[in-house]
Amino acid sequence: MKRVNPLISVIVPVYNKEAYLRECVDSILEQVYRRIEVILVDDESTDKSGAICDEFGRADTRVHVIHQKNGGPTAACVAGMKAAAGGYYMFVDSDDYLEPETLAQMADRLAGVPGEIVCCDHVVEKQRGTEQVRNGIEPGIYESDRLRVVKARLIGEEKKVIPLSRCMKLCEKSLFDGNETYYDYSLRFGDDTNLMYPALLTSSRVVIMKDAFYYHYRYVEGSLVHGYDEGLFAGVERLMEAVKRTAEEKKAPDAVGAVDREYCYMLLYVMKNELRAPGNDYRKRIQAIFGEEKIKTMLQNTPIAVTERSNRLLYMGAVYPGGVLLRVLRLILRVYDRK
Repeated sequence: MKRVNPLISVIVPVYNKEAYLRECVDSILEQVYRRIEVILVDDESTDKSGAICDEFGRADTRVHVIHQKNGGPTAACVAGMKAAAGGYYMFVDSDDYLEPETLAQMADRLAGVPGEIVCCDHVVEKQRGTEQVRNGIEPGIYESDRLRVVKARLIGEEKKVIPLSRCMKLCEKSLFDGNETYYDYSLRFGDDTNLMYPALLTSSRVVIMKDAFYYHYRYVEGSLVHGYDEGLFAGVERLMEAVKRTAEEKKAPDAVGAVDREYCYMLLYVMKNELRAPGNDYRKRIQAIFGEEKIKTMLQNTPIAVTERSNRLLYMGAVYPGGVLLRVLRLILRVYDRK
């Protein structure tokens, strides 16, 4: 394979991550692969994150800083892409960090063709230890018929064949051309899916690396993903509207069935979120959500495979949102969150 040595634009959406931002940016600037630019998009942070971005911009000519009015993570990513000069994008969240050889190893798998994506594995950094997480399909190169099979499985399965995170991927820039029409900038939960699902459906070549634990994902207690979000259910509804439109207009395989199954799996996130709600009204909220006729019908009429023990419990709570079961699930989740 001809060696590809492109300029890579590393795009970092930044919002109130002063405690981790220096480690994040340092890990990018210290990459063995040198043909990079770093675009820090300060999304109107209220802590010292914006000032730290400016420090990096003054110290290294490869760093470009954008300060913008708060618009959320997708708006920050889009701003970064508009400013990018590279032919490939790598998104890194501002509380995460990379191994020094990350971009060199990922660039080594490029073929230099439009629409390609190289995916590495990642390490989850928790308070009490780390966990290695692989992609859900075998390492290798996916093109043509093999890739069509993968596209049919991007959503609607319990374990993602490819995580729909914007991170852990080196993406050729044309993957995002014209996909702005599918973005819902108001999303805070599922914004990665909203950005990457259209891109993956557009892809022509996907490389899954083997044992490539280069990306370090920091599990931050109290973040949008791990804390309680009162508006999450409404956000899931908006996300699924965007996913359904994307699947239909891009003619994703098994679009209707896959979207319905994905909605059911998203409801497990809703259940987990509501179990984290403060106070004693969590049962009323859960029973109000999962007592809706639309939700009950969807869960009853959409068969899904639920194999993970935690998901089986959440699924039971969603189908039978009774008081005693919910109290038990809440207790189990509190123990899990302490790990």
